[in-house]
Amino acid sequence: MQKNLRAMFEFIRPLIKFRNSYLLALLTTISALPVVAQPANFGTLSLSPGFKPATGTATGFTGGSYSLSTIANRDRNNSPCIGFGDTNPDHLLVLDKDFERLKIQVDSEGNDTTLAIKGPKGFISCGDDSGSNKDASIESAKWQAGTYQVWVGAIDTGAKYKYTLSVQE
Repeated sequence: MQKNLRAMFEFIRPLIKFRNSYLLALLTTISALPVVAQPANFGTLSLSPGFKPATGTATGFTGGSYSLSTIANRDRNNSPCIGFGDTNPDHLLVLDKDFERLKIQVDSEGNDTTLAIKGPKGFISCGDDSGSNKDASIESAKWQAGTYQVWVGAIDTGAKYKYTLSVQE
């Protein structure tokens, strides 16, 4: 009887390992998905040149333990991508046409916030403190038409701050 059990275990053992490798592959794939085509937590801003200021405003709150450096370690200007947010982007920014210059700013009443933006053709832009203010901002030139994923993070993991996000020309 013991020989039969041992023989059965030896037969099943490779199958268990094989099944675990499928599970590992599945989990690895799922863990790589956060940055790919996720819905926005707080909605979409669709903007065309000459938009009214109210159109370029959205609200939300920070929170999460997803390191924004996972999106990119540094952006196109060599600024570090830091802070923590949700795996899903907080906002989608849809630009109907090219913009020569945009400023994206967080107002959380002075809390230590960060920004990470991922857009078309490998566009990455990150921001931290703006001057003496701890709220993040990004001011950049040459924004191409397309969809941008915007993460508003906090310097501390899990910190929840209400904020207003504003986009200005």
